[in-house]
Amino acid sequence: MRSLFAVCAAVFLIACNTPSPEFRGVAPTRVTVQGSTFDVRVRGGRAEAIRVNAQYAPRFGPIQSRAGAAIAMVSGCKVVEVTGDQAQAFARLDCGNGPPPKSRRSMPWEIECLPVPGSEIEIAGEVSLDLDCAAF
Repeated sequence: MRSLFAVCAAVFLIACNTPSPEFRGVAPTRVTVQGSTFDVRVRGGRAEAIRVNAQYAPRFGPIQSRAGAAIAMVSGCKVVEVTGDQAQAFARLDCGNGPPPKSRRSMPWEIECLPVPGSEIEIAGEVSLDLDCAAF
């Protein structure tokens, strides 16, 4: 029973710092900035920082600046923009020849939404309703 638990825990922990498709195959560099530890991957003019340590209720504001600092330390480039969330941040870099264009992460599917009948609620002159959405 213990071995089953250990295997399940190991599989769960392995998925914690899996890179996005754009950064697969890039070896991470582990960096700690002000108590936040990141695995940083750099490819071309873009970078990814995955926070790998546990922190209680982190907000993206402080994590965003720490991720930017970690990316700058690893890449040696100026960080132009940091987006993402508390766990995974993406950055555009200016390494002397200007930053790459903003990328539009397209979804490989489309979403169709229909209003749920009977869910309309009028509040303060505006109508609110529930939507039922499906990806295809």
